[in-house]
Amino acid sequence: MSQGENPSNDQTNAGASEPVAEPVKEPVPAENAAAPVAEETPLLARQLAELETKLAEAQDAFLRAKADAENTRRRAQEDISKAHKFAVESFAEAVLPVRDSLEMALKIETPSIELLKEGVEMTLKQLSSAFERNRLVEINPQAGEKLDPMKHQAISMVAAEQEANTIVSVLQKGYMISDRLLRPALVTVSQ
Repeated sequence: MSQGENPSNDQTNAGASEPVAEPVKEPVPAENAAAPVAEETPLLARQLAELETKLAEAQDAFLRAKADAENTRRRAQEDISKAHKFAVESFAEAVLPVRDSLEMALKIETPSIELLKEGVEMTLKQLSSAFERNRLVEINPQAGEKLDPMKHQAISMVAAEQEANTIVSVLQKGYMISDRLLRPALVTVSQ
């Protein structure tokens, strides 16, 4: 390159081959960076307050549900206790007339055998009626029936002209309440 040449050509050519530097960004001052955080703070505080309110409501609902469950459990226990305590109430009401009849029979000063027999028969009818109303069923097997260990209890075995393990005689009647055995019938069976 000679001295007489135009130096502006050099600069143009040199500028085309070299990368142009970008302007340097100045750092953001601290007060400008805090501005977005300051704008988010009321939003976060509001969300926190809403969540705390929802938490308090959920805790209140939980405590109420827990108290309701405890009250229901307590009431159920009281009902069970009352059911146990008064389970025989209907049976007792049905048996009271039987007691009244027996007491009236004892008040008769000069009873005749026929009068006593009539009174006992009427009292037995009252008792049978009380048993029926309370589903107390009599177990009274007949001679010749097969022994049912679920309803009968064999007290002894005797020689008889019957098939083996059949009932010969009934020593005491048995009773059932609904389908539940209260007392088995005491029987003698054939060998």
